[in-house]
Amino acid sequence: MRYQGKIYRPPSEARSYILQATVGCSWNNCTYCDMYRDKPRFSLRTIQDCLEDLSMAAEQLGPRFEKVFIADGDALCMPMDHWESILGAIAELMPWVRQVSCYAMARNVLDKSAEELQQLRRLGLKLLYMGPESGDELTLRALAKGPRPLDSQGRPVPRTQDYLVQSHIDAAHRARAAGLALSAIFLLGAGGTERSIEHAEGSAALITGMDPDYLAALTLTLIPGTPLDRTRERRGFQLPDLYGLLRELRILVDEARPTRALFRTNHASNYLPLAGSLPRDRARIVATIDAALAGRIPLRPEALRGL
Repeated sequence: MRYQGKIYRPPSEARSYILQATVGCSWNNCTYCDMYRDKPRFSLRTIQDCLEDLSMAAEQLGPRFEKVFIADGDALCMPMDHWESILGAIAELMPWVRQVSCYAMARNVLDKSAEELQQLRRLGLKLLYMGPESGDELTLRALAKGPRPLDSQGRPVPRTQDYLVQSHIDAAHRARAAGLALSAIFLLGAGGTERSIEHAEGSAALITGMDPDYLAALTLTLIPGTPLDRTRERRGFQLPDLYGLLRELRILVDEARPTRALFRTNHASNYLPLAGSLPRDRARIVATIDAALAGRIPLRPEALRGL
């Protein structure tokens, strides 16, 4: 298969065929993220290139995969003619595929009309991965989590509002109304030591507001050269210690109120792998976190953590 630069996908897409339909990220300003900085100019691959890749994958791999992940960073921003061609080809060439998914920014979802999102769902797109990372407005702004959303008249909403938190809630509701499943991703430690509690409590509230089908917690890693790492050097941004990270995780699990969300912390960045369903397994998961805080269960060694 033909790829440009490094390719990223969620842990749950480990056995998926990855189609690179976009190169880079249309925003690419999140202060903590290094994933697409090797691709500073965002671009769409041609429809012809995408269809050729799908044809090669169908011929060479056959039904050895059941899922397709559309990369790169926020592929949902592709125009509808690209999506319609890609999803149509997947349905024709790969009838065994049961799920097509992609990353999506809140702005991407809000830029699509309700009818366009419904059309994408009818054509086979089933799951969006959205990474608010935090539900604390000040933390979201420090992370530069997307451009300011627009109001109904196309004007940027005032900065005095919790515009980034609300845009993720609005986008989640719009996606769910179109029949798209939603996976929400949050970053332990994203508020630093200064806003650790606000970040955890705000994230729990945002999870409740978004009501995702899937929920994942990762742990922030300060990557050299990123704006957030430079902030650490200039202003002393500091990650919470292990106890602080586990405390954030406990607050998030204990206070979030999704209707029914499959919860995972199986990403390699985490110290404590967890799995369950919220709210059904909340008490068990919280008890496990408490045991970890008390030192009664082992944590992932630092040498085995990664991105």
